[in-house]
Amino acid sequence: MITIDNIILPDFPLSLAPMEDVTDPPFRAVCKDNGADLVYTEFISSEGLIKDAIKCRRKLDIFDAERPVGIQIFGGDEDSLAMASKIVEVTNPDLLDINFGCPVKKVAGRGAGAGVLKDVDLMVRLTAACVKATNLPVTVKTRLGWDDDTKNIEEVAERLQDVGVKALAIHGRTRCQMYKGEADWTLIGKVKNNPRIHIPIFGNGDIDSAQKAATYKNRYGIDGIMIGRAAIGYPWIFREIKHYLQTGTLPAAPTLQERVDICKQHLRRSVSWKGPVIGIYEMRGLYAKYLKGLPDFQLFRSRLVTLTEPEAIEAVLDEIMNMFAGFEIAHTPIELINYHEKCPL
Repeated sequence: MITIDNIILPDFPLSLAPMEDVTDPPFRAVCKDNGADLVYTEFISSEGLIKDAIKCRRKLDIFDAERPVGIQIFGGDEDSLAMASKIVEVTNPDLLDINFGCPVKKVAGRGAGAGVLKDVDLMVRLTAACVKATNLPVTVKTRLGWDDDTKNIEEVAERLQDVGVKALAIHGRTRCQMYKGEADWTLIGKVKNNPRIHIPIFGNGDIDSAQKAATYKNRYGIDGIMIGRAAIGYPWIFREIKHYLQTGTLPAAPTLQERVDICKQHLRRSVSWKGPVIGIYEMRGLYAKYLKGLPDFQLFRSRLVTLTEPEAIEAVLDEIMNMFAGFEIAHTPIELINYHEKCPL
């Protein structure tokens, strides 16, 4: 088993990466149901929390069924991060995570997220401020460095561990790479195999299949994997990885019934948490992902994305189920979605 302070996880845990506008409670529940061992909220601005911004406070909502769950915050000021840590602690998550990895300009350009990678001393001070401010286990998610000339993750890992971080998730790209090119896991492996490092190290970036997860586990010796974009519309990736690690074979692809059921579950949870207007609107981009590989799906998509009543949407999903009963959707390559100005990993 793997432990993060007092949190007990199974051997080689799979975690759901925090993703802005994605990892809300309905989506986290879907992933948890399908094998995610540890989930995270969307990232939350420390300054927004302090100012009581409604959207930021809403992101603090967590539920017992999704535990263990971490709340992720970001910011570039020690006092603000410390105060935000105290606010987060009141909501009683299992851990507090600090985002030092988001590369988008609106975050990194303000000296937060991956912007902190340019100043390791500041990163250490910010982390220490959070550790001192809360009794929660503090973890960090970051990148290899700012650019190819400053891949300082080995130094960063040691220094963050020294100030009390309980686990570290590393995305295998620099800030300047954004989400382009292939993630480089070699430095992640070096961090894990550093004899000074004793905290769990999670690798992140480009894990889009059970086979790749197994290869990277064996090649780099990491303690666990954090999965982001590949879980969007395909939460079954968690159970597939677990099955493959145990048996060396892939399980059967999710049936059409499972895909329709997930659509319904996600829709109901979304409506329950966000209300019918926003809940339905924010589901519209997910039906095509959940039902990817279904022939003639465009015949139904226009209806699914224009209907405004949950019952009507579920009726269309039932129609799809009846029309294609017995149709098997094979395993298809997962498309890693490019979020551009959002911050998914």
